[in-house]
Amino acid sequence: MSIAVSNPLCYNFREFKIKKEDFMGTKSEENLKEAFAGESQANRKYLAFAKKADEEGYAQVAKLFRAAAEAETVHAHNHLRVLKGIKSTKENLQEAIGGETHEFKSMYPGMMEAAKSEKDDAAFRTFHFANEVEKIHASLYSKALESLGKNEAMDYYVCPVCGNTVEKVAPDKCPICGAPGKTFIKIT
Repeated sequence: MSIAVSNPLCYNFREFKIKKEDFMGTKSEENLKEAFAGESQANRKYLAFAKKADEEGYAQVAKLFRAAAEAETVHAHNHLRVLKGIKSTKENLQEAIGGETHEFKSMYPGMMEAAKSEKDDAAFRTFHFANEVEKIHASLYSKALESLGKNEAMDYYVCPVCGNTVEKVAPDKCPICGAPGKTFIKIT
C-alpha cells in the first residue's frame, strides 16, 4: 500500500492510493467501519443537542454542537472514503436501495414486534414511522436510478415528525403520522 501525502500536516484523503484489497479483513478495516458508525451517530446526536440548546436559549452552545457535528461529518466522510464506500452515483443508488429495503423488510419489522410484545408504544411508533418511510426512500431511489441522467428537477419535502419524504409539493396532511403539510421541510 502506498500513501502519497503532499503535506504531512494537511492530509488530502483523495491523494491516498489505497486499494480496498490492501486492508480487507484487517483490524484497520474493522476500525474504520466502527469509526464511521460512531462519527455518523455523533453527528446526528450533536445536531439534536443543538436543537435542544436553541430551544432552551443557549445559542452559543447550540453553535458549538453544530460545529462539532460538522467536524464529525468530516471524520465520517474521511473514513468512508478510505473504506472505498463512495462509488459512482449509480452504485450509490443501488446500495441505498439495498439498505432501505433491508431496513423495511428485515430490520424494522423485528424491532416493531419486540416493541409491541414489550408494550413500548413510543418505540413501536418510531420504528413504524421509520419502516414506512424507508419503503418510500427505496421507491424514490429506484425511480432516481431508472431516470439517472434524465432526472426531473424538483424539490423534496420531509415531514418533521416521521420523516416522510415526498416529491414536488407537501401533502395537506402527512399520510403516515398526520402532521400538517405546512410543517414539512423543503429540500431544494
